[in-house]
Amino acid sequence: MAGNGNGSAPYVAPSPFYYDNAAAHERHHWSWLVPLVVIANVAMFVVVMFANNCPRGGGDCVGRGFLRRFSFQPLKENPLLGPSAATLQKYGALDWYKVVHGNQAWRLESCTWLHAGLIHLLANMISLIFIGVRLEQQFGFWKVGLVYLVSGFGGSVLSVLFIRKGVSVGASGALFGLLGAMLSELITNWTIYTNRFAAMVNLIIIAAINLALGILPHVDNFAHIGGFATGFLLGFVLLIQPQFGWLEQPFGAKSKSKYKAYQIILLLLALVLLAAGFAVGLVMVFRGENGNDHCSWCHYLTCVPTSSWKCDN
Repeated sequence: MAGNGNGSAPYVAPSPFYYDNAAAHERHHWSWLVPLVVIANVAMFVVVMFANNCPRGGGDCVGRGFLRRFSFQPLKENPLLGPSAATLQKYGALDWYKVVHGNQAWRLESCTWLHAGLIHLLANMISLIFIGVRLEQQFGFWKVGLVYLVSGFGGSVLSVLFIRKGVSVGASGALFGLLGAMLSELITNWTIYTNRFAAMVNLIIIAAINLALGILPHVDNFAHIGGFATGFLLGFVLLIQPQFGWLEQPFGAKSKSKYKAYQIILLLLALVLLAAGFAVGLVMVFRGENGNDHCSWCHYLTCVPTSSWKCDN
């Protein structure tokens, strides 16, 4: 589903790729954070739908007869079976004017806990379960949780830099962050995996397909790109693993280096790029700068006009 899409059309959600870990010492964690995040997103959607109360507006609500105040907005207004844009905005959707001129920077994170509709919610939560559970089992809750939260924030920063019309919601920026972290984790832990070339090709294809689908109208691909880039860099920092054989050294043996030189270099480089990216991005956001003024072609990254549709920002 379009992460941070303003009531957007669905796309093929990111899919996980499982590759064999050759490290026998790998510890597995119990996954509880990802299910908790799923429950929180579902609960938030229920709260928003309760507050939306479509029948109150007297419109042609979907499912009005049995859903009552939980019924969806008319399909011509929201084809994803969800609330109105006004309700989403009230509960924390990403809105450029409110972030920059309304001192509501909290929307950069709150928007990632809202969804444009039931279809949007289901697609994102299914993707989160398939991607997030495996990562949490391998790396633990705090690392995966940090990647998820920071990637969602990073996606929102890039989104608000380039998109100034409408409201934007969704967890896909965070989901793309997890996908990016999977790719960088494979790179930095390259020597401990088998079938690594097949894993690399699969992850790149999955990311490329989903980013390409982001050029459809009403899909906020800037949130996807920002989330993916943030997660990709965070993966080098948080998901680094000791080299295979380091923990199995016999007592008294000459100590091997826990991490290879290239892992440390990638970690430091990623830290520098993360700090610089967030510093520059946030300064530009709160100065009210329009990213399109600095990149005349970047708008094509989120929508390419065709004979079938137009792109109005």
